[in-house]
Amino acid sequence: MTDLMTVAEVGGSLAAIGGAAYARHAHPAAYWSTVGLPASVARLLASYSSTMDACGLTVEPPRWRALAVKATTRREIRPVPPRRGVIRPTATGLRLRLRLAPGQEPADVAASAERLRHAWGVHAVYVRDIKPGVVELRLVGFDVLRKVRMPRRCGGGLLRVPVALREDATAFVRDYRAVPHELVLGATLSGKSMYLRNLIAGLAAQPVVLVGIDCKRGVELAPFAARFSALAVDQRQAAELLPVLVGEMEARYDLIKARQGIAPGTPDELITSDIWGLSDEDRPPPVVLFIDEVAELFLVASRKDEDRRDEMVTQLIRLAQLGRAAGIYLEVCGQRFGAELGKGATMLRAQLTGRVCHRVNDEASAKMALGDIAPEAVYAACSIPAERPGLAAAGDTSGGWSRIRTPHLTLADAAATCRAAAHLTPDVEALAPFRPSASPAPA
Repeated sequence: MTDLMTVAEVGGSLAAIGGAAYARHAHPAAYWSTVGLPASVARLLASYSSTMDACGLTVEPPRWRALAVKATTRREIRPVPPRRGVIRPTATGLRLRLRLAPGQEPADVAASAERLRHAWGVHAVYVRDIKPGVVELRLVGFDVLRKVRMPRRCGGGLLRVPVALREDATAFVRDYRAVPHELVLGATLSGKSMYLRNLIAGLAAQPVVLVGIDCKRGVELAPFAARFSALAVDQRQAAELLPVLVGEMEARYDLIKARQGIAPGTPDELITSDIWGLSDEDRPPPVVLFIDEVAELFLVASRKDEDRRDEMVTQLIRLAQLGRAAGIYLEVCGQRFGAELGKGATMLRAQLTGRVCHRVNDEASAKMALGDIAPEAVYAACSIPAERPGLAAAGDTSGGWSRIRTPHLTLADAAATCRAAAHLTPDVEALAPFRPSASPAPA
């Protein structure tokens, strides 16, 4: 009888271990909530002081504290770790704040992030500066980019689209007010179209004018035609559309000048330098211009096409330099974007503040996207595996960067979202000749 009970207990233990291993691989979020979270909290509480000491994050205690310890006890005076705040569990990890000792800086904690990850048994540790003397540790329990689930609170709004998930389990929000123009690079099947699809679906429900240039006969943007105010599907139509956008930009500048209040005695709050200082009644809707495969605008087949190419590139540069104040924003996508495209390519790229680089075919392409703003992100972009489409390295001119991954969104769902929001398409008189005819929904 005892042997049978022993065999049953061993079998139950093996089944529990096997079930935990399966859950860790197939359902990491459930495994973290049931097994990983309690284990990591126990490790953190038990080894906090020793881990901080091993990482060199402890300091000598204040003199008054050392004297008090000597007067009351005979214990050895040990270095003091940073004061730890309350541990806050999340669906993907843990969060806690540390109050740094005098002389410490956030870079000291960030340099020990890899050691803390191994000591506490988590997938990754990220350090964020909260205020002087206080940092936040964000512990991620599992690889959140393997199966993307966007957080419930993403911080969306007008011209703010939660388009991807960062590796620290926070939302990557495409904010056009903060980063007016963006360059998105990626090889074929790298997830560039998925990123664009999520972005269009997020903007479809907002009062925003969507304009598209897709020189691949519209195969990428035509499914969303119901929500677009203008769409050009070849170089000839793009050459006709871009001057209209430049004219719309100039008209908006005339409107701003008319509302700036040149007359004496005008209150300061009525003087503005962009459309966001205008009243709601006078403010025109913002415009987002999507350009898919931007290299097609630069390529020419004969010498007679060079003048048209140069004119289009000049107009794009003008929109990138002056469009922000007029509420016109650029989203430029392509597989490669460098000086070899021709005159004006480098100048246009310099105006694109945001950079998103998916998997590329060579290191030079990654350097085109990230080399001038975050050189350390070039290696991360070159190491993206082919079996993880949608994974990218994102950065901006501030020098910061992070790995992101776009959630999967089918073309049918994105097109249905655009058709459902077709009634929200703003009417822009200048763009009426370029309004695409929406294709019917598939049976």
